[in-house]
Amino acid sequence: MSTDAQFQVDEVEPSYWRVTFTNGDINLYDPDGIEQLADLVTRIEQAPDLTVVVFQSSNPDFFMAHWDLKSDMARVTAMQPGPTGLHPYADNFIRLSRVPAVTISAINGRARGAGSEFVLATDIRFAGPQAILGQFEVGTGSVPGGNPMGRLTRLVGRGRAMEIILGADDFTADQAAAYGYVNRVLPAGELDDFVDSFARRIAGFDKVAVSQAKALLDAGAQVPDEESAASIATFFRTAGRPENAGRVRRLFERGLQRPDGAELDLGRQVAERA
Repeated sequence: MSTDAQFQVDEVEPSYWRVTFTNGDINLYDPDGIEQLADLVTRIEQAPDLTVVVFQSSNPDFFMAHWDLKSDMARVTAMQPGPTGLHPYADNFIRLSRVPAVTISAINGRARGAGSEFVLATDIRFAGPQAILGQFEVGTGSVPGGNPMGRLTRLVGRGRAMEIILGADDFTADQAAAYGYVNRVLPAGELDDFVDSFARRIAGFDKVAVSQAKALLDAGAQVPDEESAASIATFFRTAGRPENAGRVRRLFERGLQRPDGAELDLGRQVAERA
């Protein structure tokens, strides 16, 4: 079990933190990441002056690729529930979405599966022109576990959420912005400066006003915990079934979880039958 910190926190100011995610060649989310994110969310919740948090990646090609399909699932299923009473995979995203601070994802590279679920749990999503988002799980025979169904339906509408989830395809930054999956796309080389400037703007405002305005905005679009509970339960029922082992094996043969293989165009790869 790795003890390396996957979420590196830079406390730029008491009111403004930048968090950089790094984990291996393609930034996979894994059981260590679940535990470390739980600790980070608690830290954010308890920071008295924190008003805004920016999440970014150390890898320009992969913001957070997806869940590590080689993870020890026995360890994952044995994890104790988080503060919401749900499995910590679901608990983390629920709690992240509800922290008093404003959370911003600065998305360079790929954010699929768990990576997409992570950014959907943040308040605001800005993307670079090479960003790719998607929920490919149905293409491997499972149902997404982090409830992108509920979040995307409220964010982009039912029809587009169906397209994203059931089509299991990649969405370019421009497509994602057109659908409302991300807020906007910044020109090449401008994402980091734009997000930093925007974050500093919010960090300079009164925390009470920011957090209470966020709470009122959330009231009209809250995702019930029951939906997230159903999502993670369905993931555990559908993931790893033997009838889909061939699909996953072929993806690994084509370079799944390698930076130069199937990860480059995973949306196309999951639809390949041979």
